[in-house]
Amino acid sequence: MSTGSINAKWWYRPAAVAVLAFAVFLVGASVAVIRPRAGEVDRLPEGVTPDRLVEIDVDLFAGMDNGVQLDQNEIRGRNTWIVWTGGNQGFWNWLAKYGFGTNDLLKMLDSRNRGERFATVGVMNEPGFRESTEPDEYGLWLDNRVAPPEPVDEEVFGRASGVVGLRLFRNPDFKGSRWDPERYYTDPNYYNDPQLERPYMVGMSCGFCHVGPNPLNPPADPENPAWENLSSNIGSQYLRTAGVFGNGMDESSLIYQILRAMPDGTLDTSFLATDNILNPSNMNAIFEVGGRLAAAEAADPEEMGEGNMAVPGQEPSMHVPHILKDGADGIGLRGALSRVYVNIGEFHEQWLRNQNILLGGKSQTPFEVTTAQENSPYWRATEGWVDNLAAFFLRSAGAMKLADAPGGEAYLTADDETLDLGRITYANECAACHSSKRPPNGIEPNSEEGKAWFRDAVGQADFLEGNYLSDDARYPVSGIGTNICRAMATNAMRGRVWDNFSSETYKSSPPSGPVQLFNPFTRTEFTYQPYGGGPGYYRTPSLVSIWATAPYFHNNALGVNLRDPSVEGRMAMFDDAMQKLLWPQYRMNEASIWRTTEESSLQIPAPYLPDFLQSFAEDGYLQIGPIPEGTPAKLLANIDLTLDSRALDRQDANKILRLASLLRSLKNALLEIELRDLEGEAAQAVLADLVPELLANNKCPDFIEDKGHYFGTTLEDAEKLALVEYLKTL
Repeated sequence: MSTGSINAKWWYRPAAVAVLAFAVFLVGASVAVIRPRAGEVDRLPEGVTPDRLVEIDVDLFAGMDNGVQLDQNEIRGRNTWIVWTGGNQGFWNWLAKYGFGTNDLLKMLDSRNRGERFATVGVMNEPGFRESTEPDEYGLWLDNRVAPPEPVDEEVFGRASGVVGLRLFRNPDFKGSRWDPERYYTDPNYYNDPQLERPYMVGMSCGFCHVGPNPLNPPADPENPAWENLSSNIGSQYLRTAGVFGNGMDESSLIYQILRAMPDGTLDTSFLATDNILNPSNMNAIFEVGGRLAAAEAADPEEMGEGNMAVPGQEPSMHVPHILKDGADGIGLRGALSRVYVNIGEFHEQWLRNQNILLGGKSQTPFEVTTAQENSPYWRATEGWVDNLAAFFLRSAGAMKLADAPGGEAYLTADDETLDLGRITYANECAACHSSKRPPNGIEPNSEEGKAWFRDAVGQADFLEGNYLSDDARYPVSGIGTNICRAMATNAMRGRVWDNFSSETYKSSPPSGPVQLFNPFTRTEFTYQPYGGGPGYYRTPSLVSIWATAPYFHNNALGVNLRDPSVEGRMAMFDDAMQKLLWPQYRMNEASIWRTTEESSLQIPAPYLPDFLQSFAEDGYLQIGPIPEGTPAKLLANIDLTLDSRALDRQDANKILRLASLLRSLKNALLEIELRDLEGEAAQAVLADLVPELLANNKCPDFIEDKGHYFGTTLEDAEKLALVEYLKTL
């Protein structure tokens, strides 16, 4: 029996089986009482007045982004991207205290790990720092700054931490009387105590998830980059979600196993504002913003609703780009950029009132822009700065050409005949979706006339100039065929937390057509009908600099991630992903299902438990399990736990009964696995009996990750090979 499982003697305690039967509900309800209710007003630190919330004029990151020359407003925009946290240090401190032991960004900053941060968790060490040789005054191991001090207001922007995008702030509630740095690093009963105040709070900027190694000037050592080796827009392609956002958990934790399932370079942005769907997406590489705006102008307008109109500059009908993978935030750049800061904790005083983060279990309410404008000085500052942020990307986010990368020419063909065939193939097979330059009105892009237009256009010298290489349109998942779960995200639907940031057009979208999904236990297919009201669509991704952005698909599921940012490493990943894209027989298929890698359990830290459950904790945790190794992560992660407590009706009552039945069945299955000491296939066989109930309560029962997008797979091999050579030039 695994040491991570409940000890056999547990079962002989009085009422133990009853506790397990109701543990998920009781723990969820009980621990909620120790989490403080959020306030309504977003307060600045004591002594900080709104007039101190001003953009930074000094170019803090000269040398980044291929040395692009920026004007004053663009400098301000880049500074905002990389150092502005929007006050979310309060949120991440709150999560370290009340997040059930999932995450502590301060502990992730342990300087003793600086030499392997990129290799282990994929974050970027900040230039100008070195590993500490001794702890600081509080006994914490934090990187030492060797570069000159930043000329910033540290009470507003914090100070650099040694990791790009993470900022350190003093904690005004820290008194020090209970502080024990040794126990902070070693004792779960101590560091999981919700009453523990840390000396510092850690804030997160957008740059944390979007700064990465520059494809045109990669670092010789990814653990020691210079600013010249970093790009603001390529995305954190190697970030490991479990290592960063699950750093407070053991690998035997079921939640850690769910986070671990997310491929490198992806993040489920609805994990906190939970929608009970495991739906990670890769960090957006931001390219050709001008071309993206042009694509939006050529597309149908988005109709706005009442909640959208509070964003400055909104009109009832607008041509706007789609930023998220599912196109849910189609209300314009101002709204999209402002929402990003809320999603990482800005004005959490309100955000936490709109949802039950991590746990779910109750209906969401909209985060209202008008409320933020009235009550949050941080929101008002962000809202006033996003135009400069957009200006920065308009200037800096051009295509990164392989020919300009060190040694890149060696990967490009000089055969004009091959390139001509590749262009023609692109025009015939790809350009209808993957070009922001479009045929004249009245010509259908996929028609023969449209393809003829594209064949002429791709031959022009300026075809790639300012081309976003996407039509930025939404398409139903039934036509694309890739894994549907990211498209099924529900947070932007009417009445949900991001209601104010999705257009009326999105909210009124009809359902996609039905899709065929795979049951990994019976190994049979079944028909699933996606719901409408917004979900069920993917926007067309851009192919700009595609050589530098493998693996592919919305969740990095297509192709291997070698975690090597060199040109050689990127091209190896490009070649692998292209082979799997155009020759699908090389895909992993069933082997791409995200599964737990070891026996695990639901682990609740002892300090979070009410008194009547304290006696069941062992080694600092109440552990409910075991969940067998090899369990599909989405089988449990996607159980729909949300009940509409505002208007309980017959449908909700039936849902309660279904969930109660499922919980009872799950309890019995886990009990049988534990008492019979089952492992491997024997444990999986017991769990297999639950599959019909689990699927019936699953919000997205789609398990195969690297399927779909079979466009171009029927071409002749010569056409495919030529297309690959052309794609290298984009």
